[in-house]
Amino acid sequence: MEDAPGPRISNELAALFPSGVVVAETRVPGARADLLPEEEADLGTGAVANRAREFAAGRACARRALQEFGISGLPVRVGANREPLWPAGTVGSITHTEGLCAAVVGESRRFLGLGLDVEQAGRVGASLQSRICVPAERAWLGRLALAEASIAATLVFAVKEAFYKLQYPLTRQWLYFQDAAIELPDWPATTGIWMLRPERAMLVAHHTAFPLRGAYRIADGFVIAGGAIERG
Repeated sequence: MEDAPGPRISNELAALFPSGVVVAETRVPGARADLLPEEEADLGTGAVANRAREFAAGRACARRALQEFGISGLPVRVGANREPLWPAGTVGSITHTEGLCAAVVGESRRFLGLGLDVEQAGRVGASLQSRICVPAERAWLGRLALAEASIAATLVFAVKEAFYKLQYPLTRQWLYFQDAAIELPDWPATTGIWMLRPERAMLVAHHTAFPLRGAYRIADGFVIAGGAIERG
């Protein structure tokens, strides 16, 4: 029997970012046995099987992407708030949902932050939208057909998750879903840009202008959002 394929470099997902990043993805659950000792320690002995598979897949993607920058054999540790800690000289983001895991990596001399999030399309139904969306977003979703609104709301969720991932290592500021508003000027196109405007004061405003722009992709039953803050 052939071994399950490892993570592959994804040019499709890298296209969500400025040039200079590497994205690795896998559709195969990870194996705890493939973790480096430090990563195994970070996961801990109490992790349930599904959490262990996701964590291992994420670290495998991260280490595959790091190889493209000549970095091999280094663990991607876990920070105090469960954020990935990247090797010196790099920044990145890890994401996973059932059926897809990916990691984006770039050089810290070029990027202050990178954020990537993937979700199963349509996972955010009407019952969750009031928790995730600001009034303007809910009004827009209300004008869409039910199935379309569920996919669009999932994309809003993914953009906010990607934004949080790219800003938190830089600012250490906790943000919530209601703290930002998303616009999708290309909707209903399956690829396009997103724009994010703050609904409260954000420390990341010292590092980038608003609206912050990124890109999204809807394919194979997944909604994927990516964003970056480049060094000036």
